[in-house]
Amino acid sequence: MDRLKIAIIFGGCSEEHPISVKSAGEVAKNLDIEKYEPFYIGITKDGVWKLCHRPEANWENGSCRPVMLSPDRSVHGLLVLEQGQYQTIRLDMVFPVLHGKLGEDGAMQGLLELSGIPYAGCDIQSSALCMDKSLAYIVAGNAGIATPNFRIVTANGDIDGDRLTYPVFVKPARSGSSFGVSKVSRKEELLGAMETARQYDSKVLIEEAVVGSEVGCAILGNDVDLMAGEVDQICLSHGFFRIHQENKPESGSKNSTVIVPADIPAEARLLVQETAKAIYRALGCRGLARVDMFLKEDGKVILNEVNTLPGMTSYSRYPRMMAAAGLPFAEMIDRIVSLTLKGE
Repeated sequence: MDRLKIAIIFGGCSEEHPISVKSAGEVAKNLDIEKYEPFYIGITKDGVWKLCHRPEANWENGSCRPVMLSPDRSVHGLLVLEQGQYQTIRLDMVFPVLHGKLGEDGAMQGLLELSGIPYAGCDIQSSALCMDKSLAYIVAGNAGIATPNFRIVTANGDIDGDRLTYPVFVKPARSGSSFGVSKVSRKEELLGAMETARQYDSKVLIEEAVVGSEVGCAILGNDVDLMAGEVDQICLSHGFFRIHQENKPESGSKNSTVIVPADIPAEARLLVQETAKAIYRALGCRGLARVDMFLKEDGKVILNEVNTLPGMTSYSRYPRMMAAAGLPFAEMIDRIVSLTLKGE
């Protein structure tokens, strides 16, 4: 039986480039090469596409070849530059192991739709929707899901700090991994926080600081047939959760510990899982996503954000939640592949 030809795309132009490289490396480590023939496509920070041997540190300095994903459906795959000529590689599917802008926001998904190649994860619409936290809140809120109170400040806009109830969080509306996020406790800190957020996005989200436990749930599946991973919980010693901001995140965070399974009652665990599924469906997600929420003391669950291509590193939350639910990494990849090809 021929192995399935799978392109794994990683890297990219966003601030989450190094995280994506680590995620792809973990996928490579757990990929069953008896079932799959992988093609590792790295995108440099400058947007150059290269076919490389393996996703690893300094991958672009190795023996790479220029490559492009053809939008021509008759090609249904890659164009690789070999000795001055382009050779074609027909693909069965693409696994875009990309995080952030131009990878998780619908841009890559648009190219894959043009190519006609099945791809893992959410489609254009749900990717773009989940990437913009304010739009995700609006759609989820209309579906009856609780969200934080928030305001939007556009590129040239301003806001009267006297009208806010502090503390608030100031965030880029369309970014990930806590880049550009500040907790603001008084009016005097607001301008600096806005400037920090605008380094990552012209659209800024100002939202209330929800008092409650930060919990998450990994979701895998399409439509009504969804698997919820074990719920996790973020325990903070101080400050707020800033994933991927440490110099060596593999060795742990300075102010947080992630507990899997979450230390919450059984009925709260079930509510978090069911709410995560409801959010996933309301936002049109498919394939996989990690849904982050707040669990308040009164038992109410509030949406925080949805990551449509969650981290897959050795320390990432999504694979840990799935493993705790009885689905190890290699089997998780098999399930993602199966879902992608069934949804073709």
